[in-house]
Amino acid sequence: MSHQAWIVAVDMGYGHQRAAHPLRHLSPTGKVITANNYAGIPVKDQKIWQDSETFYGHVSRLSNLPLIGHWLFGLYDKLQSIAEFYPRRDLSKPNFQLKQMYRLIGRGWGKDLVNFLNTRDVPLITTFFLVAFFAEEHGFKNDIYCVLCDADISRAWVGFNPPKSRIKYLAPCRRVVERLKLYGVPEKNIYLTGFPLPEENLGGAQLHSLKSDLSERIINLDPQNRYRQKYFQTVKHFLKDANKEEAHSHPLTLTFAVGGAGAQRNLAKDILRSLKKKLLDEEINLNLVAGNRNDVYLYFRDHIAETGLGKLAGRNLNIIFDVNKEDYFTKFNSCLRSTDILWTKPSELVFYTALGLPIIMAPSLGSQEVFNRTWLKTIGGGISQNEPRYTREWLMDWVDSGWLAEAAMAGFLDGRQFGVYNIMDVVFNGVREPAKSYQLL
Repeated sequence: MSHQAWIVAVDMGYGHQRAAHPLRHLSPTGKVITANNYAGIPVKDQKIWQDSETFYGHVSRLSNLPLIGHWLFGLYDKLQSIAEFYPRRDLSKPNFQLKQMYRLIGRGWGKDLVNFLNTRDVPLITTFFLVAFFAEEHGFKNDIYCVLCDADISRAWVGFNPPKSRIKYLAPCRRVVERLKLYGVPEKNIYLTGFPLPEENLGGAQLHSLKSDLSERIINLDPQNRYRQKYFQTVKHFLKDANKEEAHSHPLTLTFAVGGAGAQRNLAKDILRSLKKKLLDEEINLNLVAGNRNDVYLYFRDHIAETGLGKLAGRNLNIIFDVNKEDYFTKFNSCLRSTDILWTKPSELVFYTALGLPIIMAPSLGSQEVFNRTWLKTIGGGISQNEPRYTREWLMDWVDSGWLAEAAMAGFLDGRQFGVYNIMDVVFNGVREPAKSYQLL
């Protein structure tokens, strides 16, 4: 069987495209299809997508405003909220949001895309639920797989009649597996695969790149040798090269990334001010991730200049940016290889802790990010931020204690690195249980 499948995402924030990016080599064209912006998309279809994306972007940015902004975002978030997991109960009844989506699909939304996908007899792997619904309702001829992008999901991710649906779900963690069952998805249509992580950060099935990067990261995160002294056998077993005497190729490196809507960019201002002396003394590297948003890039650039750090640009102070989102993902993945600490909101990036990255979490935006935060804290791979104005103080305390080294190893040991390989095993080899069982969650 040919190892080809359509890879389809949507251009809404970064999460769905970030999940698709490591799978793009499976596509017959070598590229990810963007369901809301592909060549030849009907005007009426594109308008539906644009209206929803514009609304989401506005509401996400409203969260920065006091009082009314928080209220409006909370109202919107309630529409897509995730019900409490316990007590276990039947949650298969379609909600209002799902009914509205199926009404639009019934009027032909997405049919043009499915007609195109049917020109090749290969499976569909999509990172967005609506594309899976399109495929099922408009007669896609091959298998339909949906990659789930968060540590818990709302009812909107599952079709109108789950027991009769032929959509197969690729879950990033155990909680999503159990949630899908509550939504009525048959167990035969649920696969625990892990989140798809970029191959360039793994280095093959033996994780050569990951282990090399983590070996150096542990040294930077454990300058007092506290973690390595306490957990010597663990480090020796998994990271034979993480020796106390090993030279550093870079100083402690912090990467701060904002989400696709550009919310929380204002945190960078406090981070820059607090770390100014350490940056000037070249004791720390700082990457500010603007993604593909020019407005965020300009915001970062201006505040770097205002803080008096312009001369460090391109040295130990960098902005990660590219107008092309695919190129941005490539730059971001490269940046992570020399990153010691990732600071971001608990989006799909929580799963990147499996690369051995300790994550400092900014405030959550949306119900799913609340659950992502809980998942990351539970496996020990991340911690909520303290007051950004005092970053220099608490960050260095955490580093000196060895706490972040412990978080890096926890993410590596209990995260799932083999999402891409597992997804391929399910889709092309019919493997029933591709994921290893030693990860707790």
